[in-house]
Amino acid sequence: MRTKSSEKAANDDHSVRVAREDVRESCPPLGLETLKITDFQLHASTVKRYGLGAHRGRLNIQAGINENDFYDGAWCAGRNDLQQWIEVDARRLTRFTGVITQGRNSLWLSDWVTSYKVMVSNDSHTWVTVKNGSGDMIFEGNSEKEIPVLNELPVPMVARYIRINPQSWFDNGSICMRMEILGCPLPDPNNYYHRRNEMTTTDDLDFKHHNYKEMRQLMKVVNEMCPNITRIYNIGKSHQGLKLYAVEISDHPGEHEVGEPEFHYIAGAHGNEVLGRELLLLLVQFVCQEYLARNARIVHLVEETRIHVLPSLNPDGYEKAYEGGSELGGWSLGRWTHDGIDINNNFPDLNTLLWEAEDRQNVPRKVPNHYIAIPEWFLSENATVAAETRAVIAWMEKIPFVLGGNLQGGELVVAYPYDLVRSPWKTQEHTPTPDDHVFRWLAYSYASTHRLMTDARRRVCHTEDFQKEEGTVNGASWHTVAGSLNDFSYLHTNCFELSIYVGCDKYPHESQLPEEWENNRESLIVFMEQVHRGIKGLVRDSHGKGIPNAIISVEGINHDIRTANDGDYWRLLNPGEYVVTAKAEGFTASTKNCMVGYDMGATRCDFTLSKTNMARIREIMEKFGKQPVSLPARRLKLRGRKRRQRG
Repeated sequence: MRTKSSEKAANDDHSVRVAREDVRESCPPLGLETLKITDFQLHASTVKRYGLGAHRGRLNIQAGINENDFYDGAWCAGRNDLQQWIEVDARRLTRFTGVITQGRNSLWLSDWVTSYKVMVSNDSHTWVTVKNGSGDMIFEGNSEKEIPVLNELPVPMVARYIRINPQSWFDNGSICMRMEILGCPLPDPNNYYHRRNEMTTTDDLDFKHHNYKEMRQLMKVVNEMCPNITRIYNIGKSHQGLKLYAVEISDHPGEHEVGEPEFHYIAGAHGNEVLGRELLLLLVQFVCQEYLARNARIVHLVEETRIHVLPSLNPDGYEKAYEGGSELGGWSLGRWTHDGIDINNNFPDLNTLLWEAEDRQNVPRKVPNHYIAIPEWFLSENATVAAETRAVIAWMEKIPFVLGGNLQGGELVVAYPYDLVRSPWKTQEHTPTPDDHVFRWLAYSYASTHRLMTDARRRVCHTEDFQKEEGTVNGASWHTVAGSLNDFSYLHTNCFELSIYVGCDKYPHESQLPEEWENNRESLIVFMEQVHRGIKGLVRDSHGKGIPNAIISVEGINHDIRTANDGDYWRLLNPGEYVVTAKAEGFTASTKNCMVGYDMGATRCDFTLSKTNMARIREIMEKFGKQPVSLPARRLKLRGRKRRQRG
């Protein structure tokens, strides 16, 4: 990061006003990265081609894999000379205070601007250049293509338009740049366009970025406000020793209630994807406040569900991103754990174990379609597994989660499993789970209630248009990932897990948090409510005692789930009639028809299993200190005795 110090700017006799203030006001970004500034507000002198047009000159925008004609990674001028420019129309008078620039996002090319001038205007015809004393001020630009560089204007300038005019660029490259403009829009009660597009929230919440200490303090405040429905605990420690704190929300915190489903939200697996972390901290505050206000919907959710919220899975990475700040961390600062691991694909790859067994027709041994065991090598101390990953696995094995969402950033879509392609030579391929229809519904339940996710008119974040599936996507058809949390969760536990990408900007400015909360609030609540969709019940023996680890199978769906320690279970299903079988070792299986309706609330479907004859015999023999006799073994013993007698 580089920042230009404040210097006296020369005034000009044009209509542009120069704001002179003793105290510099820190203005937020106008919103090139968040797409608040539309494509129609960006203009340029020339462009190399459409995919490198002014609309691509947004901070942190990512190029497509092919860097094609539509989605490339910057604005690039059609010619390399001093007459090139890119401008932003703020559509109202704005106090401009700074410019942040980046080079071109590209795997193959090195293009960036090394110095530039800044101009402002009220009518886009008459321009005033920012001065340094009597001459035009030259701002120092980038020295490579990814690290953002901030230059503050020596004195804030009030205007409607701002233009960047490159003066020099990388020797072997072209004029290409991505940027963000810092500015405070001035009050304009007559501007109908702006009033119509303003987003406000009525929720009285703490809209700010919280570092580790502040996050812990906020959790404590919520716990003190709602001690009867909240509990703070940790699931383990990060590589640097920071505790991974979670908040439990339930009418009986600290205990699993028989028949009540368990739900979780996780955020911050990538430490620089900060919006999810703040949304979960806002959600915890909101649920507490609404519960105290006796909001019937929230009261019902809290009393019927055990909710776990883990806002920061990678606190080490977050602290790095937090130091850089919302605009200056680039695309990846703080993404990985302290020891360089991407938690998002650090889980054991159980897909390959399952698919290889299916391809061999389960020879030499059968692999179950659920609860697939973690390979031995993964459990060894020498395996490249993050401390945070191990903590999440232990947490998910301990608590019988039914549904979960992990919040990520940099896109606006809900991704559902599988995340790994089945054909090993492909990088993208639609790879559905046996529960594809349920996952599609779960993804759509979030996307459709988000303010922007299913809006066909909205601009794509970077390169992908997810509107054909209405704001949802099968993970493997987007990009293949081995060892994802979603796939692991589905194949190793009962939990149906989805990835929720909550915004184009991974680390939005604090001023954007109220709007992002409004965008996601209803979706966050609706998604939690989906844990009550499908069937639920108890599997008991003839004495009424719950049977743990009983298998629940649904005819036509090649994926089973198991009962929890008390014999209770939850099976997410879409509306319809299902043939369901409960079976457990030592018991005779039981089958019944279960109907799932369209109304919210899982259908009760209980099973009572009677012991098999062999199990009864074993029980009686054990009671009297004897073992049941294995008949084939007894015959062999008698034959051996007869041979010895003959001899």
